[in-house]
Amino acid sequence: MKNIDANQKLYIITGGPGAGKTTILNELSNNGFTTVPEDGRRIIKEQIDLDGEGLPWINKKFFAELMFEASVKTYHKMYANTDMKPIFFDRGILDTIGYLKLENIPIPKEMELIAGEMVYNKNIFILPPWKDIYENDSERKQTWEEAVQTFDCMVETYLKYEYNVIEVPKISIVERVQFILDTINNL
Repeated sequence: MKNIDANQKLYIITGGPGAGKTTILNELSNNGFTTVPEDGRRIIKEQIDLDGEGLPWINKKFFAELMFEASVKTYHKMYANTDMKPIFFDRGILDTIGYLKLENIPIPKEMELIAGEMVYNKNIFILPPWKDIYENDSERKQTWEEAVQTFDCMVETYLKYEYNVIEVPKISIVERVQFILDTINNL
């Protein structure tokens, strides 16, 4: 694995809910890579425990603000990591922008500016909707149709910010991870 510079070491794995992002991140972690879990799930769990309003089914705007704030903190922490090996994120700052767009919530200008300044590696990996593995759970309440819409919105959002969107094929978890690693090595 070649070494890369600061923000170039930060790779996003994104897509709609239930497409296998967490499973891929777990496999990458098992292979010795630094991975960053999705902030949204953690926020949902915290808000449920607090009986808070920052839940996507109660207050979407507040939930997005919490996600954005957490993503920015995580970005700074990982950017400062002195290990120059790739770091893989389960979603990134732009996912919050995509979420706001998907929910027809106005995107604050400050949020757009920050998202434009906090750049990851320009090659992001996106997982397409995959009905065979899609499942709901206590934090994932989206329908299959919403999962597909989220995927489309993420593609559009990342392209708007001039990222190269690389679709990860629907193959076994080991093959998906190898696809990602091979792609990084060949960039």
